[in-house]
Amino acid sequence: MLLNQNTLLLGKKVVLVPYTSEHVPRYHEWMKSEELQRLTASEPLTLEQEYTMQRSWREDADKCTFILLDAEKWQAQPGTTEESCMAGDVNLFLTDPGDPTVGEIEVMIAEPSCRGRGFGTEAVLMMMSYGVTKLGLTKFEAKIGQGNEPSFRLFQKLHFEQVAVSSVFQEATLRLAVSEPVRQWLLEQTSHVAEKLYRAGLAKSY
Repeated sequence: MLLNQNTLLLGKKVVLVPYTSEHVPRYHEWMKSEELQRLTASEPLTLEQEYTMQRSWREDADKCTFILLDAEKWQAQPGTTEESCMAGDVNLFLTDPGDPTVGEIEVMIAEPSCRGRGFGTEAVLMMMSYGVTKLGLTKFEAKIGQGNEPSFRLFQKLHFEQVAVSSVFQEATLRLAVSEPVRQWLLEQTSHVAEKLYRAGLAKSY
């Protein structure tokens, strides 16, 4: 999404940056994993297909994608590349033409050493806050494969409720409506997040 191409979101554990061509080689290596293909219902792509996908997602008005960086690693040394700090990604899909206020959210912690450290929780909260304040979203959905227990626990912890199960796709749909109390809770949970101007390769100079 062009809207977030210059946006960097700095949290306590993760930094969210736009998905650029710099990130594609590491992302491509991740998606060779059969486990990640199964958990994300993804098909393996060639490196060239991955570059094409990155370009299309950047231009697509229905998708908002951030790459997760390990904040501690990213801030440790001035010369650290974003690619070496990548932990996963978080996405919003605005796919309901009848209701532009609903966003489907998904998160992937692809780097094994970054799992179980709260990265996914903070990233989802940051993305939801971004969706509410910048995109005007008032409802969120998460579609989770039935064997993906970590994602179930994460979204249920964030007050999502299961509303449907698809035996065909082997996935459950969880939803959260952003009432005023939920909105206030969400903004409180992300009050520490700083939004900065992002320029690829120059973000750390801020």
